[in-house]
Amino acid sequence: MSAGAAPASAARLTPLVLLCLGLVYVVWGSTYFGIKVAIETLPPLGMLAARFVLAGALLLLVLRARGAALPTAREWGASAIVGTLLLGGGTGLVTLAERDASSSVAAMVIAVSPLFAALFARLWGEKTGGREWLGIGVGLIGIALLNIGELHATPLAALLLILAPLCWTFGSQWSRHLPLPQGLMGSAAEMLTGGGILLLLSVLMGERWGTPSAASLWALAYLTVFGSLVAYSAYMYLVAHTRPALATSYAYVNPVVAVLLGVGFGGEQLGPLGWAALLVILTGVALVAWPRRVPDAEAV
Repeated sequence: MSAGAAPASAARLTPLVLLCLGLVYVVWGSTYFGIKVAIETLPPLGMLAARFVLAGALLLLVLRARGAALPTAREWGASAIVGTLLLGGGTGLVTLAERDASSSVAAMVIAVSPLFAALFARLWGEKTGGREWLGIGVGLIGIALLNIGELHATPLAALLLILAPLCWTFGSQWSRHLPLPQGLMGSAAEMLTGGGILLLLSVLMGERWGTPSAASLWALAYLTVFGSLVAYSAYMYLVAHTRPALATSYAYVNPVVAVLLGVGFGGEQLGPLGWAALLVILTGVALVAWPRRVPDAEAV
């Protein structure tokens, strides 16, 4: 991924874009439940540091074996900015919040990401179409309906969950204008630098490692391989090649997956109003994702 605005093809739903959307929709929806299981016996920030450093190192080694060049000093610096905002501020705050919030409510609050993305995109002169604003509004209505139910978070957890998408979306939009390494090397550098920041924070906060359960270790493995290596790389491709509202539309589908997992495996309850809200959320996704009928040059 290189600096600059998304290319002209950003308006097209190519097979690769659809595949990346499917990955971030489903995999990241499941990671909220995975995080909840992982931090039952693992320190939150330390777990994330292990997840991202391991995933970044594995990806870097594979890319080097295939002949990819290492990032330059300038590219490492840009990667550290993005890794800190997305992985440290975004994922880190969500993980801390999940100590006092259900996986479902965490995913639901994060659904404000497309709205923040559209607002931050305007800082760099990018436009958000009327139908995208409508889709964002419809999706937020669905999130509000879900929150009317019995899924709640503590005030501190709610604050962390509001700050998390601010960090994530600002970092995502800024990344489109930073000199990041090309392709998957950018993901590897961001995970290594972001993981390093999380490790430093874990040490400063005095986190202690006990004896992890088998379930937590399996959850960490899933988060590392699918949540980081697969889905994070897919997301950074979307950030570089699609409109901001579409790249962050995963935030409307993730609650659907998170709620289904919470109900099916976590013992959470969802009434008729909740199921109706999920339909509203999916409607918002359709409005955001539907291709624009405008020239490519204007679809940013």
